[in-house]
Amino acid sequence: MSKQSRRREALVYHAKPTPGKIKVVPTKKYASQRDLALAYSPGVAEPCLEIKKDVNNVYKYTAKGNLVAVISNGTAVLGLGNIGPEASKPVMEGKGLLFKIFADIDVFDIEVNTENIEEFIETVKNIAPTFGGINLEDIKAPEAFEIERRLKEELDIPVMHDDQHGTAIISSAALINALEIAEKDIKTVKVVISGAGSAAMACVNLYAALGVKPENITMFDKDGVLHKDRTDLLDSQLKFASDKKFNSLAEAMVDSDVFLGLSVGDLVSQDMLKTMAKNPIVFAMANPDPEISYELAIDAREDIIMATGRSDHPNQVNNVLGFPFIFRGALDVRATKINEEMKMAAVKALAKLAKESVPEQVNIAYGETRLAFGKDYIIPKPFDPRLISTVPLAVAKAAMDSGVAKEPITDWQKYEDELLDRLGSDNKIVRLLLNRAKLNPKRVVFTEADSLDVLKAAQIVYEEGVAIPILLGRKDEIERLKEELEFDADVLIIDPKSDEQLEQKNKYAKVFWDQGKRKGVTQLLAEKLMRERNYYAAMMVNEGDADALISGYTRSYPSVVKPMLELIGLAPGSTRVATTNVMMTQRGPMFLSDTAININPSAQDLTKIAQMTAKVVKMFGMEPVMAMTSFSNFGSSKDQTATKVREAVSYLHKRHPDLLVDGELQTDFALNSQLLSDSFPFSKLAGKKVNTLIFPNLESANITYKLLKELNKAESIGPIMMGMRKPAHILQLHASVDEIVNMAAIAVIDAQQKEKQEQSIKNSN
Repeated sequence: MSKQSRRREALVYHAKPTPGKIKVVPTKKYASQRDLALAYSPGVAEPCLEIKKDVNNVYKYTAKGNLVAVISNGTAVLGLGNIGPEASKPVMEGKGLLFKIFADIDVFDIEVNTENIEEFIETVKNIAPTFGGINLEDIKAPEAFEIERRLKEELDIPVMHDDQHGTAIISSAALINALEIAEKDIKTVKVVISGAGSAAMACVNLYAALGVKPENITMFDKDGVLHKDRTDLLDSQLKFASDKKFNSLAEAMVDSDVFLGLSVGDLVSQDMLKTMAKNPIVFAMANPDPEISYELAIDAREDIIMATGRSDHPNQVNNVLGFPFIFRGALDVRATKINEEMKMAAVKALAKLAKESVPEQVNIAYGETRLAFGKDYIIPKPFDPRLISTVPLAVAKAAMDSGVAKEPITDWQKYEDELLDRLGSDNKIVRLLLNRAKLNPKRVVFTEADSLDVLKAAQIVYEEGVAIPILLGRKDEIERLKEELEFDADVLIIDPKSDEQLEQKNKYAKVFWDQGKRKGVTQLLAEKLMRERNYYAAMMVNEGDADALISGYTRSYPSVVKPMLELIGLAPGSTRVATTNVMMTQRGPMFLSDTAININPSAQDLTKIAQMTAKVVKMFGMEPVMAMTSFSNFGSSKDQTATKVREAVSYLHKRHPDLLVDGELQTDFALNSQLLSDSFPFSKLAGKKVNTLIFPNLESANITYKLLKELNKAESIGPIMMGMRKPAHILQLHASVDEIVNMAAIAVIDAQQKEKQEQSIKNSN
């Protein structure tokens, strides 16, 4: 993506459809006069009086316990420097978004218009009663040290400057594991650090707490080595000042075991790495350009263990692994502070998690066959769903053990279950989807690229590396729209009606005629149909000139499906085509089938639909927990509609006992595990969280997903075509740009899967 395009996208993202990235959402009913009387006057007086009696009741009757302030004065923003409080607000809103999606913590961002330490501290102290915790952000050193120190001393809620401690916690976890792999003793390793700002000082303090000897640490700032004779050092820096007067960073790195970079890019050369000790550990974390690039580093040393701050290389030291989960644990026990014991607990929990077997969902997200503890995997990935139930739990225990927890946890299993339930509020599946597609982009035909929204989506997937778009439609209109969108990439544009494509059309027509001449297809008809976009696109995929296609933005579903079935046909072993929609709901992703193809499926059809849907759910890295729905529960009706569902379930139980499926069930029983367990404890789904609904007919499935989409504003991915020989996916009529992008990612992943299957068959033969 060009700098201009990125700028445009970023500005539109922040401005439309509503300015900013976060908002306040009511958590109580407010429809009636009675509701409003309870919410405000006169009912609100009652909790006020209870809090007046005991101030701790504020956690019982208000949102304080799940509310964190992200506070900055904008003096050290990202790589932008001192840009002021208003200019820092988008960053603080972004931090609030991360808190919510990773740990279900609500945030108010507060931008303070002062650079005076005393004024800043007084402001935060005055607003602290509102919050359960304070996250200090983007405040320049050395002021940041004093501000955090004072606030930790003077407030009785958790306070943390994430710029310092986030990087320290994540890199410390990485260091523990890197030392184990390198077979080095933490008490004897020599560490060289480039940078002496807030993050570097937090790192060195935590490394020392882990066991690194201060005399084995050499630090550099922009003025050279931190030496004990220097008079410009802070007290915190003097603690790690060296007796040795190194003339350069290169000189200090000779025979060193660990290099930590928190300074500027391209500072370290390959020759410098070559002078380090055996199995060197290099954490080059300057952003966006590390002190030495990943490629140069691994080229210089085969034995290197490398981490950066970048997501496009192994071992990303990403603060999102820490701050949401640390605050989650601190808030849940009402900790009065985030102390060293809690930070160390987070370090050890992250280090330990990297050694455990990685869930398939994470392998799929990162396109790995099997992520395993080793040089390229020393810290967990940000998309790992276990973070929410691992790190907060460790932090909460440490808070209790160190005596700073006001509300101790007694039932740890219940707490872990509550943490896992918070995952439902975060639709990580879209991020996983796009990330996986980017690992191996495929050629995707957009059959209606002369529609503005379709072309916008094609531009996004191209610029984000999700897919390689092929644009079908009126060439002059596509080029006009490309200019309007500043989409200046050189991508293939094809107009099937144009004579420019005559040779290709004739080639496709001959193939189509040869395949269908005994099924009523004439040569004239074949030539005519190849002027139609959907037929042309299907032949491109069939003939290997494209890997996948998406269509249907401007045309009805049946008219688009017809050419796909005629030309592409069913996958080997498939007897039925069906569709599923993934709905992004508050309880997490829900798969709904069949939403677009089979009007009144038989019991046998339902079994096939259930089996195909289960494969799609697994493709998303999830284990299918399936309810076969009806208007009745377990035989309460003898109607044919209910009976066929019962028959399908019986067949699946006999032939596929490993599949977690049951029914027939009314939808409320399927989705309410407590209701199901109380009423039907014998069900295979009792106590389980259902993530897949199979409907008895097209009518019920289609109505349900569209109701969810419009009434609850649930994002939809789909309908995803199942059972096709080649990747062909049909859009909802007038799908949004985001929906088209998501479907393009689905098409890419489908192509990736089919490519693997074909390769597997070839290898077995």
